[in-house]
Amino acid sequence: MKNKVTIIGAGMVGSTIAYSLVMRDSAEEIAIIDINEQLVASQVMDLQHAVPFVGQTEVKIGDYEDCVDSAVVVITCGAAQKPGESRLDLVEKNAKIIQSIVPQIFEKNPDTVLVMVTNPVDILTRLAIDMFPDKKDQIMGTGTLLDSSRFRHLIGQKMDINPKSIHAYILGEHGDSEFPVWSTAAIGNMKLGTCNRLNESDKEEIFQKAKNAAYTIIEGKQSTYYGIGAGASYLVHHILHNKKTVIPVSHAMVGAFGLEDVCLSMPAIVGRSGIMGRICIELSEKEQEDLHNSAKTLEKVYKTLLK
Repeated sequence: MKNKVTIIGAGMVGSTIAYSLVMRDSAEEIAIIDINEQLVASQVMDLQHAVPFVGQTEVKIGDYEDCVDSAVVVITCGAAQKPGESRLDLVEKNAKIIQSIVPQIFEKNPDTVLVMVTNPVDILTRLAIDMFPDKKDQIMGTGTLLDSSRFRHLIGQKMDINPKSIHAYILGEHGDSEFPVWSTAAIGNMKLGTCNRLNESDKEEIFQKAKNAAYTIIEGKQSTYYGIGAGASYLVHHILHNKKTVIPVSHAMVGAFGLEDVCLSMPAIVGRSGIMGRICIELSEKEQEDLHNSAKTLEKVYKTLLK
């Protein structure tokens, strides 16, 4: 397979992921699929006009045949989160869409890596894995990749340090039960716990702002797309080019911390074949409790979906 990406969904999230990939010059080809023919044609044309400024990516209107030679397929279609809704409120309508899409993808290409962006991302990632359990390491969700980026940005802003030098995660559900991992958060190799520039009030304020950022953005402009567009393209780039990078993505738990049969975000090694390894991160007792609470929250919602 060449470095080709198929994106299902030409809305603001899907088109922004495509634009970010074009700006990175990551992919040889990007195919975009959408049931709205006028929308997808317009998005593709607009993206094509951006290509000469940065590279040689071929951008085209796609269909499911494009999955055949795609290294990565990204799912962004479905109902978007509205003001006052949680991500979990989207579960029933978007689950039906995913159940119809995923078999078509793997029928065309059993070796592709599937990246779930549609919310609730953890539930839908698990749904895809339960449909194709032998492909659990080829299926991942963007999870708390964006939440962790927001977290690092806010820490950097508070401490006046480039967020690229800050190593910190938000893990668990991409949603209200997510939790910050302060115990291993570091600037360079200096643990934040040894630094007196952040007190407990600062930490709580930073976490709450990161966790609730999507609600703030949606209230102001109806949807989020720049952050997730950049984050998803970062993830896809590292898959395409086999970077073997540690990224907090939603994936199947296989026994760590006593968790199985649930998808949530923990650090994983990501490369050309998908999830290439799982990192044994240290968590404090409180963080382990938060992790299990997140898993229970997701399990409860998933069980209602199966009824």
